[in-house]
Amino acid sequence: MKHKFLYTALLAFSIPLLNGCKKELDVNPQERVPFDSYYKTEADAFAALVSVYDRFGFQAGGLYDKIAIMDVAGDDQLAGGGGPTDINDLQVMSTYTHNANVGPQGYIWNRSYSGIYRANVLLSVIGNIQMDAAKKARFIAETKTMRAAFYFDLVTFFKNVPLIEGIVEVKDMFNIEQTTPDKIYTYVEKDLNEAIPDLPNTVPIATEGGRLTKGAAQALLGKVLLYQEKWQPAADQFATVNGTDPGVAASVYGYKLLPNFADLWKTNNKFNSESIIEFAHSALSNGGWGDAGASEGNLLCIITGPRGYSSLKPTAPDYFSGYSFLVFTRAFFNIIRNDPRRNATAMDMDSLKAAGEANYTAGYNNTGVFLNKYIARVANRAPTTPELNFGQNVYEMRLADAFMLEAEALMRAGASVAPGSRAYKLFNAVRARVGLPEVALTQDNLELERRLELAGEGQRWLDLRRWGKAATVLASKGFVAGRHELFPIPQNELNNTKLKQNPGW
Repeated sequence: MKHKFLYTALLAFSIPLLNGCKKELDVNPQERVPFDSYYKTEADAFAALVSVYDRFGFQAGGLYDKIAIMDVAGDDQLAGGGGPTDINDLQVMSTYTHNANVGPQGYIWNRSYSGIYRANVLLSVIGNIQMDAAKKARFIAETKTMRAAFYFDLVTFFKNVPLIEGIVEVKDMFNIEQTTPDKIYTYVEKDLNEAIPDLPNTVPIATEGGRLTKGAAQALLGKVLLYQEKWQPAADQFATVNGTDPGVAASVYGYKLLPNFADLWKTNNKFNSESIIEFAHSALSNGGWGDAGASEGNLLCIITGPRGYSSLKPTAPDYFSGYSFLVFTRAFFNIIRNDPRRNATAMDMDSLKAAGEANYTAGYNNTGVFLNKYIARVANRAPTTPELNFGQNVYEMRLADAFMLEAEALMRAGASVAPGSRAYKLFNAVRARVGLPEVALTQDNLELERRLELAGEGQRWLDLRRWGKAATVLASKGFVAGRHELFPIPQNELNNTKLKQNPGW
């Protein structure tokens, strides 16, 4: 019988799909553990499931994540930091000077394929594990949902990627080829459609907060369909997630907009009624500088804080001094200046400094305007290595986003957008939550509302690209049409393999 082997290093560390040198793949057979000797119990299956979740919310050791990449790639934020090479992956993304060897694309590629590997391992063995049938079905559904999310990221950022459905033998790794985007999308839709029936409507927050639910998988499927411009099917998926009375009554899954927008960003308000997919972080993980990416703390909290911050009056915010990354442009601040979401979103440190309330040290690209949604607070300081262990969670998708996506899908499908229509009510529920009056649902109004509501949450670049506006809006940052719509395949994935680089790279 031919054994399938588990490479123990893969259980603990993220690895690329492929490496540039074949000899690096030589493995001592005595260091391998056969799958059928390792996965025996429900506890083994749960440990494998946790390992997939580990990749789902994984942050780069270079102190960034997907949100940070997308923020600096957009028009409303700059890399910032301490200098032009500080967290260089973000610097080159902000100026569109990244290439196949330099940039953040390796993080997205490695996070996704290591997550897919772990998902495929679990799915290949769980059928033989003796455990409760309903629980097994749920484990499978969670795993398929995450695998779908990994592939959705890959097809979104790279478009031309390999589809790996099972465990690949080492000898076959260098013969893998890319497939077409439509096949990736079909695979993603299949995974999600199969997962949804076996996921719970809700989970107990105290013991299972952050685990995937029906609503999470349905919202993800809606987004996958919307990105393919399958407007009505996308709207149909979002409809159950969003509920019958947008902005008023909770949906069948319990989702409801929080009354106060600023409450979304309170560390103690995790897994609230607006959260659909949320990455959990902890102030108790004891993450250290030996491997910052392994920390369970939220790295956005430290990189977004003002450098050298000090409060001078009791009325000043209790910021923990940070690294001044992801600063907003003054142009964006002028747009959000009179919006009710301004204070929760953007902190004008120069105004605080001028008023004598606080002081800070200007960093690179300094505009004086910082991403207030994620700045760390002294009150939330972790007991050990506080820079790396702030416990604020991160939204991958929240209800206001889903409301606007369904409204957009309905509008693009040709449904009514007149006052009283579902699309109109979905769109204006987001505005009503912050006390803004109703306005017509138009493409321009939708684009502005998404820009203001989701600022600093990693959505702007993706929106500009799918609306076909990235090349125009981002030209001043160096964006080149026909090149920068996609990320380059990392060069070390091309070496000695059959993978081909994306057009323009």
